[in-house]
Amino acid sequence: MSPADQQTSVESLLALDDEALVEAVQRQTFRFFWEGSHPQSGLAPDRRTIRAADGREPFDDLVAIGGSGFGVMAIIVAVERHWISREAAVQRLNAMLDVLVRATCYHGAYPHFMNGATGATIPFSRKDDGGDLVETALLLQGLLCARQYFTQDIPAEASIRNRINWIWDDMEWTWYQQDGRKLLYWHWSPNNGWGMDHEIHGWNECLIAYVLAAGSNRYPIDPVVYHRGYASGRDFVNGKTYHGIQLPLGQPYGGPLFFAHYSFCGLDPHGLRDRYADYWDLCSRHVRINREHCVINPGQFKGYGADCWGLTASDDPDGYSAHAPDNDNGTISPTAALSSLPYAPAEVVQSLRGFLSKHGDKVWQRYGFVDAFNEGRDWFADTFLAIDQGPIVVMMENHRTGLLWKLFMSVPEVQTGLRRLGFSSPHLGS
Repeated sequence: MSPADQQTSVESLLALDDEALVEAVQRQTFRFFWEGSHPQSGLAPDRRTIRAADGREPFDDLVAIGGSGFGVMAIIVAVERHWISREAAVQRLNAMLDVLVRATCYHGAYPHFMNGATGATIPFSRKDDGGDLVETALLLQGLLCARQYFTQDIPAEASIRNRINWIWDDMEWTWYQQDGRKLLYWHWSPNNGWGMDHEIHGWNECLIAYVLAAGSNRYPIDPVVYHRGYASGRDFVNGKTYHGIQLPLGQPYGGPLFFAHYSFCGLDPHGLRDRYADYWDLCSRHVRINREHCVINPGQFKGYGADCWGLTASDDPDGYSAHAPDNDNGTISPTAALSSLPYAPAEVVQSLRGFLSKHGDKVWQRYGFVDAFNEGRDWFADTFLAIDQGPIVVMMENHRTGLLWKLFMSVPEVQTGLRRLGFSSPHLGS
């Protein structure tokens, strides 16, 4: 893949069969992480825009830690599908690790944003200027997959593995219990301490953090931290019925759809169970509720229907919001449906073709689908976000081949974490 590659036209996309269409969407979306990455380190920007005709608008050095984790997973997909060479991927990953190993960290955790050239922290907000546990977990999800994939006995790949091990083992999960409490906390800063006071309990996108924390070699949390911390609070157990579909866990109507994506880019939900839920069933129900809401369309928003659905966190005409059935302003986020391909293949392909046929180049651009659109307000985003583009590439691949699921679920520390928390999975054996 080179910068000279031309954008695939909407007309040619619609002429493809479903399998070829999905691959074309994956490949063009991957360009965000390859051509749109930081020019020195290759880490993922928080966002890019469509404003520059050649896709090379000025770069401000800000990169996203969680988005870079998805980017690492997307690079693995690109190697496996021969969009890029293995050698190019190894070179890129080593450039990313050059910065990550010298970047400022906070008891092992990275900040939400940092400078892609120097590794210096860029504050997310006034008090959010230190370690971000969840963004770090999303980065580690990708890095551990890379450790499993790049196993050749050559110096360049050994460098990847060794440095990932160093980053992984350095993460002090227990520090983020805030003095031994039975709960993980999202943020810590040397300037503001625990001032953000953001407890991590669910149901939400943060399962990945607890699994990794339980599987740590050096700083493992006690399983009680998961059961009394994450599996608690008013938004954990649900049991209510929405649009005729019962939801075992989570917020009313399930919340934004990224809950069904972020942790499950690596964690294979097939047969994944603990005392609280069957996670394939949970995520599938969440997707069905989200789609059914858009089909019924109680808000009477323009464009909604079986071929245009998907509510999740994204840009919108008023800024940024975690869109969901109970927080719906008419904004559709293509990543919400597209990243749900494993859970509802026919329905997702229907929406994919609907986005293209109804909106064409308004939604399809250099790095795949723009972040969101609101047809009723005639608004189409001019942005692409790392945390939205990444799950498209990864979850589509998981549906097709299970590639990232197989890699991540084979990580010994992940298996340890799952077992310690009481999970069962086909990947764990008997």
